[in-house]
Amino acid sequence: MKIKTIILAAGKGTRMRSELPKILHKIANKPLLKHVYDMSRQLEDNSIKIVYGHGAELVRETLSDLDVVWIEQKEQLGTGHAVQQVSDLISDTDDVLILYGDVPLLKLSSVKQLISNVNDQALALLTVNLENSTGYGRIVRNEMGQVIRIVEEKDANDLEKLINEVNTGIMAMPGNKLKKWLSQLNNSNAQGEYYLTDIIEMAVTDGVTIVTSQPETVDEVLGVNNRIQLSHLERVYQQEQASKLMEQGVTLRDPARFDLRGSIEMLGQDIEIDVNVILEGSNSIGSNVKIGANTHIKNSIIGDNVEILDLCVIENAVIGNGSRIGPYARLRPESVLAEDVHIGNFVEIKKSSVAAGSKINHLSYIGDTTVGSKVNIGAGTITCNYDGVNKFRTIIEDGAFIGSDTQLIAPVTVGKNATIGAGSTITRDTPEDQLTLSRAKQTTIDGWQRPIKHDCMDAGGRAVSGTSADDCMDAGVRTMSGTIVEEK
Repeated sequence: MKIKTIILAAGKGTRMRSELPKILHKIANKPLLKHVYDMSRQLEDNSIKIVYGHGAELVRETLSDLDVVWIEQKEQLGTGHAVQQVSDLISDTDDVLILYGDVPLLKLSSVKQLISNVNDQALALLTVNLENSTGYGRIVRNEMGQVIRIVEEKDANDLEKLINEVNTGIMAMPGNKLKKWLSQLNNSNAQGEYYLTDIIEMAVTDGVTIVTSQPETVDEVLGVNNRIQLSHLERVYQQEQASKLMEQGVTLRDPARFDLRGSIEMLGQDIEIDVNVILEGSNSIGSNVKIGANTHIKNSIIGDNVEILDLCVIENAVIGNGSRIGPYARLRPESVLAEDVHIGNFVEIKKSSVAAGSKINHLSYIGDTTVGSKVNIGAGTITCNYDGVNKFRTIIEDGAFIGSDTQLIAPVTVGKNATIGAGSTITRDTPEDQLTLSRAKQTTIDGWQRPIKHDCMDAGGRAVSGTSADDCMDAGVRTMSGTIVEEK
């Protein structure tokens, strides 16, 4: 059987109190709807239809890369009405799976179990038992335990409200049966809406068996209706990611203070990650890596035996084996470090390559630069690569030594084994094996005396309160309108 997955994603999400459509709010930096889509894409022989409505243009624009058929529900008249919009795209031989765009943590295993229960005479329904079932549609069974209908909260009587087994809304059924039942829906209920759940009673009337299954955990089927629920599912998701990493041998100093907002494509052994680390996008991490607290790494490759100290930001960068980064370092996109490179505190690297064994340990900006091997760059060095219109490249060849507080005005090349004296501004290429520096001549002023603060003056050189200009005059200080201008 082919599977047609219908994801219902038209709701506004009023309780989110946001201009952003609910399905575009994020868990692990990925929209809720994208979580549902990614899971359903793993089903074989599956085509996906998304029924959307509120914020239609923004939803389509944000998720334009999804391989789906989009169907707009211009009026939101209930879940049954939403599925009716797709009726013409359903074949009689399809198995139809109904999912929800605001239920992001549903597992593939639960969906596969659900679909396996579908046949010509069976509708599969995912249910869950809740201690507090308030707000949910109740599963009503007969004396033999067979499902006979679902009653919504606002239509339930007092006895029905005591039922703990509730409807998740997630179901699967034969396409020919669904199309028939959709044509029979009406809105004769308290909300005046077309309830998809009404097809359960229709199925029973037609002699179709309702086969129920349940997920491994309640969190799988929880939807997001407000910020509290969004926060809860974020932590559930992150705890799952942390557990998976620890099972693979990663040490997390505190699993509750770790966020994985993407994937780890390659994972080595003996990795230690301190608290409040965020891994975002697609990252690879080698063996024997230590990542310090409060560090954010995005779309980067980290080699073996790398140490990243606290409070670093690393994005779209490559860090070679044995390198040491931080603390307080920033590697911006297209930074490529070879093995045994040291990048120290308050150093920023952007669109630059740094060859093996080089060190940039303090307070420097290196942008649009090619740094050779065994280069030592002193504190406060800046590559001035931008003239306000164009960006130029700096080349620092192997073995060069750059003194502290140096400005390298690109385009410029520092020759092999060259030395740049501290405090220099380099505007032309420097030769190999030579010392180059540019400094103003140092001057000493004979007879100069440091200014002296008198008791009658304040820090601004004015007569203090209660002290007259005459008092300052007596102290040997000339004044003008009470302000000291110079000593006699």
